Amino acid sequence: MIEVRNITKRYGRHLALDNVSFSVKKGDIIGFLGPNGAGKSTTMNIITGYLSSDSGEVLINGKSILEQPKEAKKNIGYLPEIPPLYNDMTVRKYLEFMFRLKKVRLPMKQHLEEICRKVQIEDVNNRIIKHLSKGYRQRIGLAQALLGDPPVLILDEPSVGLDPAQIIEIRHLIRELGESHTVILSSHVLSEIQAVCDKIIIINNGKIAVQGQMDMLTGTGKGTKMLRIVAEGREQGIYASLKNIDGVLNVTKKGEAEKGCFEFLVESNKDIRRLIYRTISKTDCNIMLLQPAGHSLEDLFLDIISGKNS
Repeated sequence: MIEVRNITKRYGRHLALDNVSFSVKKGDIIGFLGPNGAGKSTTMNIITGYLSSDSGEVLINGKSILEQPKEAKKNIGYLPEIPPLYNDMTVRKYLEFMFRLKKVRLPMKQHLEEICRKVQIEDVNNRIIKHLSKGYRQRIGLAQALLGDPPVLILDEPSVGLDPAQIIEIRHLIRELGESHTVILSSHVLSEIQAVCDKIIIINNGKIAVQGQMDMLTGTGKGTKMLRIVAEGREQGIYASLKNIDGVLNVTKKGEAEKGCFEFLVESNKDIRRLIYRTISKTDCNIMLLQPAGHSLEDLFLDIISGKNS
Protein backbone atom coordinates (compact mmCIF):
# COMPACT_ATOMS: atom_id res chain seq x y z
CA MET A 1 0.00 0.00 0.00
CA ILE A 2 2.84 2.43 0.93
CA GLU A 3 6.46 1.98 -0.14
CA VAL A 4 9.09 4.41 1.13
CA ARG A 5 12.35 3.69 -0.65
CA ASN A 6 15.72 5.19 0.27
CA ILE A 7 14.43 8.68 1.10
CA THR A 8 17.09 11.29 1.80
CA LYS A 9 16.38 14.93 2.67
CA ARG A 10 18.71 17.80 3.59
CA TYR A 11 17.99 21.27 4.91
CA GLY A 12 21.19 23.06 4.01
CA ARG A 13 23.96 21.18 5.79
CA HIS A 14 21.55 19.37 8.08
CA LEU A 15 20.77 15.79 7.05
CA ALA A 16 17.14 15.38 8.13
CA LEU A 17 16.56 11.93 6.57
CA ASP A 18 19.30 9.45 5.75
CA ASN A 19 18.28 6.70 3.32
CA VAL A 20 14.97 5.91 5.04
CA SER A 21 13.01 2.88 3.81
CA PHE A 22 9.91 1.08 5.09
CA SER A 23 6.65 -0.36 3.82
CA VAL A 24 3.09 -0.35 5.10
CA LYS A 25 0.74 -3.12 4.04
CA LYS A 26 -3.00 -2.88 3.45
CA GLY A 27 -4.89 -2.98 6.74
CA ASP A 28 -1.90 -2.07 8.93
CA ILE A 29 -2.23 0.44 11.77
CA ILE A 30 1.29 1.79 12.13
CA GLY A 31 2.57 3.91 14.98
CA PHE A 32 5.25 6.30 13.67
CA LEU A 33 7.42 7.57 16.51
CA GLY A 34 10.49 9.66 17.09
CA PRO A 35 11.83 12.40 19.36
CA ASN A 36 11.63 16.04 18.28
CA GLY A 37 13.96 16.69 15.35
CA ALA A 38 14.29 12.99 14.46
CA GLY A 39 12.78 13.41 10.96
CA LYS A 40 9.26 12.19 11.71
CA SER A 41 7.35 15.21 10.38
CA THR A 42 9.65 15.48 7.36
CA THR A 43 8.94 11.86 6.48
CA MET A 44 5.19 12.32 6.78
CA ASN A 45 5.27 15.49 4.69
CA ILE A 46 7.19 13.66 1.95
CA ILE A 47 4.74 10.74 2.00
CA THR A 48 1.80 13.13 1.59
CA GLY A 49 3.50 15.17 -1.12
CA TYR A 50 3.86 18.39 0.88
CA LEU A 51 7.65 18.11 0.58
CA SER A 52 9.89 16.57 -2.04
CA SER A 53 12.86 14.41 -1.13
CA ASP A 54 16.40 14.94 -2.44
CA SER A 55 16.54 11.29 -3.49
CA GLY A 56 14.51 8.11 -3.24
CA GLU A 57 10.82 7.59 -3.95
CA VAL A 58 7.44 7.09 -2.31
CA LEU A 59 4.74 4.89 -3.85
CA ILE A 60 1.12 5.07 -2.69
CA ASN A 61 -0.88 2.12 -3.97
CA GLY A 62 1.68 1.77 -6.78
CA LYS A 63 1.59 5.48 -7.72
CA SER A 64 4.66 7.69 -7.35
CA ILE A 65 3.98 10.72 -5.16
CA LEU A 66 6.52 12.66 -7.25
CA GLU A 67 5.77 11.50 -10.79
CA GLN A 68 2.01 10.85 -10.41
CA PRO A 69 1.01 13.23 -7.60
CA LYS A 70 -2.71 13.52 -8.44
CA GLU A 71 -3.22 9.78 -8.69
CA ALA A 72 -1.15 9.10 -5.56
CA LYS A 73 -2.85 11.77 -3.43
CA LYS A 74 -6.30 10.40 -4.24
CA ASN A 75 -5.33 7.44 -2.06
CA ILE A 76 -4.40 9.58 0.98
CA GLY A 77 -6.44 11.27 3.66
CA TYR A 78 -4.24 13.55 5.78
CA LEU A 79 -4.92 15.06 9.19
CA PRO A 80 -2.02 17.39 10.12
CA GLU A 81 -1.30 18.33 13.73
CA ILE A 82 -3.24 21.59 13.23
CA PRO A 83 -6.38 20.69 11.21
CA PRO A 84 -6.86 22.85 8.09
CA LEU A 85 -10.19 24.40 9.13
CA TYR A 86 -11.97 27.59 8.08
CA ASN A 87 -13.20 28.72 11.46
CA ASP A 88 -15.87 31.16 10.25
CA MET A 89 -17.69 28.47 8.25
CA THR A 90 -20.31 26.09 9.58
CA VAL A 91 -19.26 22.46 9.72
CA ARG A 92 -21.52 21.54 6.82
CA LYS A 93 -20.39 24.40 4.57
CA TYR A 94 -16.75 23.60 5.30
CA LEU A 95 -17.15 19.93 4.40
CA GLU A 96 -19.06 20.83 1.22
CA PHE A 97 -16.25 23.25 0.30
CA MET A 98 -13.56 20.63 0.90
CA PHE A 99 -15.63 18.04 -1.01
CA ARG A 100 -15.59 20.29 -4.09
CA LEU A 101 -11.95 21.31 -3.59
CA LYS A 102 -10.88 17.64 -3.55
CA LYS A 103 -13.09 16.94 -6.59
CA VAL A 104 -14.72 13.97 -4.93
CA ARG A 105 -16.97 12.11 -7.36
CA LEU A 106 -19.26 10.40 -4.85
CA PRO A 107 -22.86 11.61 -4.20
CA MET A 108 -22.18 14.59 -1.90
CA LYS A 109 -25.20 14.52 0.43
CA GLN A 110 -25.00 10.80 1.12
CA HIS A 111 -21.20 10.81 1.44
CA LEU A 112 -21.10 13.74 3.89
CA GLU A 113 -23.87 12.24 6.02
CA GLU A 114 -21.96 8.95 6.20
CA ILE A 115 -18.71 10.68 7.24
CA CYS A 116 -20.42 12.88 9.84
CA ARG A 117 -22.07 9.80 11.32
CA LYS A 118 -18.75 7.93 11.37
CA VAL A 119 -16.88 10.70 13.24
CA GLN A 120 -19.94 11.64 15.32
CA ILE A 121 -20.40 15.29 14.36
CA GLU A 122 -24.02 15.18 13.08
CA ASP A 123 -25.19 17.25 16.07
CA VAL A 124 -22.90 20.21 15.19
CA ASN A 125 -23.45 20.30 11.42
CA ASN A 126 -24.90 23.82 11.49
CA ARG A 127 -22.57 25.25 14.13
CA ILE A 128 -19.74 27.68 13.28
CA ILE A 129 -16.41 25.88 13.66
CA LYS A 130 -14.69 28.50 15.84
CA HIS A 131 -17.38 28.05 18.50
CA LEU A 132 -16.71 24.33 18.86
CA SER A 133 -14.43 22.53 21.30
CA LYS A 134 -10.97 21.24 20.42
CA GLY A 135 -12.34 17.69 20.38
CA TYR A 136 -14.98 18.55 17.82
CA ARG A 137 -12.47 20.44 15.67
CA GLN A 138 -10.23 17.36 15.61
CA ARG A 139 -13.20 15.30 14.49
CA ILE A 140 -13.98 17.81 11.72
CA GLY A 141 -10.35 17.65 10.58
CA LEU A 142 -10.64 13.88 10.50
CA ALA A 143 -13.88 14.18 8.50
CA GLN A 144 -12.09 16.18 5.78
CA ALA A 145 -9.36 13.51 5.68
CA LEU A 146 -12.06 10.90 5.00
CA LEU A 147 -13.57 12.77 2.03
CA GLY A 148 -13.40 10.57 -1.05
CA ASP A 149 -12.96 7.45 1.11
CA PRO A 150 -9.16 7.20 0.68
CA PRO A 151 -7.66 3.79 1.52
CA VAL A 152 -4.74 5.40 3.43
CA LEU A 153 -5.10 7.71 6.45
CA ILE A 154 -2.13 9.65 7.79
CA LEU A 155 -2.82 11.18 11.20
CA ASP A 156 -0.28 13.53 12.78
CA GLU A 157 -0.82 13.99 16.53
CA PRO A 158 -4.62 13.50 16.33
CA SER A 159 -5.10 13.75 20.11
CA VAL A 160 -2.88 16.78 20.81
CA GLY A 161 -4.57 19.24 23.16
CA LEU A 162 -7.48 16.95 23.99
CA ASP A 163 -8.68 16.11 27.48
CA PRO A 164 -8.55 12.47 28.68
CA ALA A 165 -12.17 11.74 27.72
CA GLN A 166 -11.66 13.17 24.23
CA ILE A 167 -8.43 11.16 23.81
CA ILE A 168 -10.34 7.95 24.57
CA GLU A 169 -13.03 8.91 22.02
CA ILE A 170 -10.44 9.61 19.29
CA ARG A 171 -8.65 6.35 20.17
CA HIS A 172 -11.85 4.34 19.68
CA LEU A 173 -12.53 6.17 16.42
CA ILE A 174 -9.05 5.38 15.05
CA ARG A 175 -9.51 1.70 15.93
CA GLU A 176 -12.80 1.67 14.00
CA LEU A 177 -11.23 3.43 11.00
CA GLY A 178 -8.42 0.86 11.05
CA GLU A 179 -10.95 -1.83 10.16
CA SER A 180 -11.45 -0.30 6.70
CA HIS A 181 -8.33 1.86 6.15
CA THR A 182 -4.56 1.60 6.31
CA VAL A 183 -3.47 4.04 9.03
CA ILE A 184 -0.17 5.75 9.87
CA LEU A 185 -0.48 7.40 13.28
CA SER A 186 2.10 9.77 14.70
CA SER A 187 1.84 10.72 18.36
CA HIS A 188 3.94 11.64 21.37
CA VAL A 189 1.39 9.90 23.60
CA LEU A 190 3.02 6.47 23.71
CA SER A 191 0.16 4.87 25.62
CA GLU A 192 -2.10 5.87 22.72
CA ILE A 193 0.19 4.19 20.19
CA GLN A 194 0.45 1.03 22.29
CA ALA A 195 -3.35 0.87 22.67
CA VAL A 196 -4.21 1.46 19.01
CA CYS A 197 -1.36 0.24 16.76
CA ASP A 198 -0.27 -3.29 15.91
CA LYS A 199 3.06 -2.24 14.36
CA ILE A 200 5.54 0.52 15.09
CA ILE A 201 8.33 2.39 13.34
CA ILE A 202 10.74 4.48 15.42
CA ILE A 203 12.94 7.02 13.68
CA ASN A 204 15.93 8.65 15.37
CA ASN A 205 18.57 11.01 13.97
CA GLY A 206 17.09 10.71 10.48
CA LYS A 207 17.29 6.90 10.36
CA ILE A 208 14.87 4.06 11.07
CA ALA A 209 15.98 2.75 14.47
CA VAL A 210 13.50 -0.10 14.75
CA GLN A 211 10.33 -1.38 13.08
CA GLY A 212 8.13 -4.41 13.58
CA GLN A 213 5.16 -5.91 15.39
CA MET A 214 4.27 -4.11 18.61
CA ASP A 215 3.95 -7.27 20.70
CA MET A 216 7.25 -8.73 19.52
CA LEU A 217 9.22 -5.51 20.09
CA THR A 218 7.80 -4.99 23.57
CA GLY A 219 8.27 -8.62 24.62
CA THR A 220 4.58 -9.45 24.80
CA GLY A 221 4.35 -11.57 21.67
CA LYS A 222 2.64 -14.92 21.36
CA GLY A 223 5.90 -16.78 20.72
CA THR A 224 7.25 -16.45 24.26
CA LYS A 225 5.82 -15.34 27.60
CA MET A 226 7.54 -13.24 30.24
CA LEU A 227 6.70 -13.33 33.95
CA ARG A 228 7.89 -11.18 36.83
CA ILE A 229 8.18 -13.12 40.07
CA VAL A 230 8.99 -11.96 43.59
CA ALA A 231 9.53 -14.81 46.06
CA GLU A 232 10.54 -15.05 49.71
CA GLY A 233 13.38 -17.40 50.55
CA ARG A 234 16.95 -18.21 49.47
CA GLU A 235 17.72 -16.52 46.13
CA GLN A 236 19.81 -19.38 44.76
CA GLY A 237 17.25 -22.01 45.76
CA ILE A 238 14.39 -20.10 44.09
CA TYR A 239 16.54 -19.57 40.99
CA ALA A 240 17.36 -23.29 40.72
CA SER A 241 13.71 -24.29 41.17
CA LEU A 242 12.56 -21.90 38.43
CA LYS A 243 15.28 -23.07 36.03
CA ASN A 244 14.10 -26.69 36.34
CA ILE A 245 10.45 -26.03 35.44
CA ASP A 246 9.39 -27.56 32.12
CA GLY A 247 8.94 -24.85 29.48
CA VAL A 248 11.27 -22.30 31.06
CA LEU A 249 13.68 -20.81 28.53
CA ASN A 250 15.54 -18.36 30.70
CA VAL A 251 15.58 -17.00 34.26
CA THR A 252 17.11 -13.61 35.09
CA LYS A 253 17.94 -12.56 38.64
CA LYS A 254 16.88 -8.96 39.38
CA GLY A 255 18.12 -8.76 42.96
CA GLU A 256 16.43 -8.18 46.31
CA ALA A 257 13.01 -6.54 45.90
CA GLU A 258 12.46 -6.19 49.64
CA LYS A 259 14.02 -7.70 52.73
CA GLY A 260 14.24 -11.47 52.24
CA CYS A 261 12.39 -11.36 48.90
CA PHE A 262 14.02 -11.67 45.49
CA GLU A 263 12.83 -10.71 42.03
CA PHE A 264 13.19 -12.80 38.84
CA LEU A 265 12.19 -12.48 35.19
CA VAL A 266 11.19 -15.83 33.70
CA GLU A 267 10.85 -16.40 29.96
CA SER A 268 8.89 -19.45 28.81
CA ASN A 269 7.35 -20.98 25.70
CA LYS A 270 3.99 -21.73 27.39
CA ASP A 271 1.84 -20.74 30.35
CA ILE A 272 3.75 -21.97 33.41
CA ARG A 273 2.02 -20.05 36.20
CA ARG A 274 0.44 -23.14 37.78
CA LEU A 275 3.74 -25.04 37.52
CA ILE A 276 5.52 -22.20 39.30
CA TYR A 277 3.04 -22.23 42.18
CA ARG A 278 3.23 -26.01 42.54
CA THR A 279 7.05 -26.04 42.37
CA ILE A 280 7.61 -23.20 44.84
CA SER A 281 4.97 -24.53 47.25
CA LYS A 282 7.07 -27.73 47.64
CA THR A 283 9.99 -25.68 49.00
CA ASP A 284 10.32 -23.42 52.00
CA CYS A 285 9.77 -20.41 49.76
CA ASN A 286 6.70 -18.22 49.28
CA ILE A 287 5.53 -16.41 46.14
CA MET A 288 4.83 -12.77 46.97
CA LEU A 289 4.15 -11.57 43.39
CA LEU A 290 3.60 -13.20 40.00
CA GLN A 291 2.54 -11.06 37.03
CA PRO A 292 3.03 -10.77 33.26
CA ALA A 293 6.14 -8.79 32.32
CA GLY A 294 7.53 -7.18 29.21
CA HIS A 295 8.91 -3.86 28.13
CA SER A 296 6.44 -1.03 27.71
CA LEU A 297 6.61 1.01 24.53
CA GLU A 298 8.00 3.83 26.65
CA ASP A 299 10.90 1.58 27.78
CA LEU A 300 11.68 0.66 24.17
CA PHE A 301 11.44 4.26 22.99
CA LEU A 302 13.74 5.58 25.74
CA ASP A 303 16.27 2.79 25.14
CA ILE A 304 16.45 3.74 21.46
CA ILE A 305 16.79 7.49 21.81
CA SER A 306 19.38 6.98 24.56
CA GLY A 307 21.40 4.70 22.29
CA LYS A 308 20.98 1.48 24.31
CA ASN A 309 19.47 -0.36 21.33
CA SER A 310 21.81 1.07 18.71
